[in-house]
Order: sequence, then structure tokens, then C-alpha cells
Amino acid sequence: MLFKVEMDVNVPLDYDKERFEALKATEKAYSQDLQRSGKWRHIWRTVGQYSNISIFDVESNAELHDILTGLPLYPFMDIRVTALCRHPSSVRDDDS
Repeated sequence: MLFKVEMDVNVPLDYDKERFEALKATEKAYSQDLQRSGKWRHIWRTVGQYSNISIFDVESNAELHDILTGLPLYPFMDIRVTALCRHPSSVRDDDS
């Protein structure tokens, strides 16, 4: 199942900088492992914002929920999820 996930990160300005840097490093490792596994197929930064648009390829809604709630920065995120399906006019074979 494919999902478009938009994630906006809103960390309080007074949050401890060292703790935040540690969370970001853990988040990067977690997300890169998911990318290597094929679960997190694409990630793009949104220009001028602390946010991204990503495409996930997972087995179920529950798996996506577990992945997203496992993100170290999850407590600071506003997340919007859109289910996707293959468009009949697509010329790509790998977009299902």
C-alpha cells in the first residue's frame, strides 16, 4: 500500500539543543534504515519549512502507523496521510 505522508516538525524554541540534536541523529538513522528496506520509498524536503513530503510502501495502515509513531520526532510532528493507488495512465511499472 502506498501513502503520501506530509510531516511538519514543530519543536518548541526553548527545547534543549543537545537533546534535539540527539533526537535528529536517531531520526536520521531510523528513516535511512526504512529507506534502505524499501518501506520509505521517497522523501523530499519542503522548501523554506521544517517539513517533508514522503512516500511509504507498507503492508497495512497499522504498519504505517507503527512506523510513524516510532519516529523520534513524532511528538513534535503534525502529520497528514493520504492513501494512494496506481493511476491507469501511468507508464511506470513500479508505482503500484
